[in-house]
Amino acid sequence: MITKLNIKNFKIHKSTTLDLRLLNILAGKNSSGKSSIIQALLLLRQSYLSGELQNGLQLQGNLCNIGLIDDAICESAGEDAVEFQLIINGEPMKWVFSRKSMDSFQNMIPSDKGNSTPTDMYSLFTNNFQYIGAARLAPQESYPIDTSAVEIKKQLSKELGSCDLVAHYLYHYGKAKQYQINAALKYDGVDSLDLNEQVSAWEGIINKGVNVLSQKEGKAFVLKYAFNKPGDFMPSKEFNATNVGYGLSYALPIIVALLTASPDSLIIIENPEIHLHPQGQSELAKLIARTAQTGVQIIVETHSDHIINGILVATKQFEKEEVGIDRANVQLFNCKKNDSTQTAEVLPISIIGDGRIDVQPDGFFDQAEKDLSYLLEI
Repeated sequence: MITKLNIKNFKIHKSTTLDLRLLNILAGKNSSGKSSIIQALLLLRQSYLSGELQNGLQLQGNLCNIGLIDDAICESAGEDAVEFQLIINGEPMKWVFSRKSMDSFQNMIPSDKGNSTPTDMYSLFTNNFQYIGAARLAPQESYPIDTSAVEIKKQLSKELGSCDLVAHYLYHYGKAKQYQINAALKYDGVDSLDLNEQVSAWEGIINKGVNVLSQKEGKAFVLKYAFNKPGDFMPSKEFNATNVGYGLSYALPIIVALLTASPDSLIIIENPEIHLHPQGQSELAKLIARTAQTGVQIIVETHSDHIINGILVATKQFEKEEVGIDRANVQLFNCKKNDSTQTAEVLPISIIGDGRIDVQPDGFFDQAEKDLSYLLEI
């Protein structure tokens, strides 16, 4: 597990340190540095998988595209170097990447000597990793096949966290009846641990009674949705993913990733709230929390108070029923931009019990309260 991340001179981050736990929530206004925190990890993984990490930081690739050297180096930095430090499973690791010349038209920052050498013991650099991006794929008529990415590397995406392989992934792992989810994650009222049944049950938080089916058709996969009515023994006719609500398709890779993650895995999720009703957002947040409690490290970027509140509810549920997540395993971060320096400032926010937080800075999911106060003329 990554317990500490330090970022220096990268994009908006002149010097940022985060103490991480199992569940980490990045919040804050737009362009305040949230995505850059995620990109720091993605760049390290991207450079490692391409075999270039010892040579330099690969700024363009299958996980993220930063651009060129000038796009990566903090504008307020006093030096032409980017530095990342991690503590993973108690082991400190450090990488420094320095521009060697004035040539900015390069997509790699050369590596300094003496950088750490990662191993396949760490989930950031292994197949025990999923990245679910904000720009994940909208519902499609069909989805591609990629045997290597899905069946060997166990990935939901070919590039940029698009989750374009979710249908292949669900088909491959769902058809294996021996594949069972962690019992701690089973949906209430559904005793079977079968992946397909549990995926459908959790998708039911968005549309009750839904059945999700991944089918192989020729050289592609298709996602079909059927809907049970109360008392019906047979589901309705099957609908293509493009003919049902967007929320089902946008939440699907998140649910699949959570249910198939093993302890010590790392999952990065951007904007889980996309296209979801507030109730669906809250319930999805509780599944995220329950998954983290099993030992999966999760980093979430969100703009949704319903996601935050769902996490807080999960901590209170754990206090009362030991279902949800221990608040000691959750860390909230509020990111903001310092207007005078144009650099990021990251404030950690802790949960103190009863689903309450220790401090609520201005702008931290308080807009509804502000608007309501105005409407009620308080």
